[in-house]
Amino acid sequence: QVQLVESGGGLVQSGGSLRLSCTASGRFFTINAMGWYRQAPGKQRELVATITRSGSTNYADTAKGRFTISRDNAKNTVYLQMNSLNSEDTAVYYCNANVVVRYIGEDVYWGQGTQVTVSS
Repeated sequence: QVQLVESGGGLVQSGGSLRLSCTASGRFFTINAMGWYRQAPGKQRELVATITRSGSTNYADTAKGRFTISRDNAKNTVYLQMNSLNSEDTAVYYCNANVVVRYIGEDVYWGQGTQVTVSS
C-alpha cells in the first residue's frame, strides 16, 4: 500500500513563508508526476503546482513567482516552498503522486492534507 504524508503546514503572518513536504512510502516501483493542490473553505480543490520525475514544473497563475515546487527522487519526497503568503493562500494543502506499483500499474494517491493559515 502507498501512503503520502505531508508536513510543514501551520500559521504564518501575511508576507511570510512556509515549506511543505510530502513523502511517499510503501511498496512501489516508481513515482512519476507529483503535485500540490489546495482547498479553501467552501471552494473546490485546485491545482497549485506539479512536477515530473525529470523536474519539469507547472504552476497555477496564483502560485507563479511566489511558490516553488521541487522533489528529491531518492527520498520519494516533493516540496513546496511558499513565499509572500497572503490570506488567499489559506487552505488545506494536499500532495498527490502518480505511483507505479509493480504488477498493478500506475494510480494516483493523495495525502491527508496539511492546514496552512495566513493571518493578516
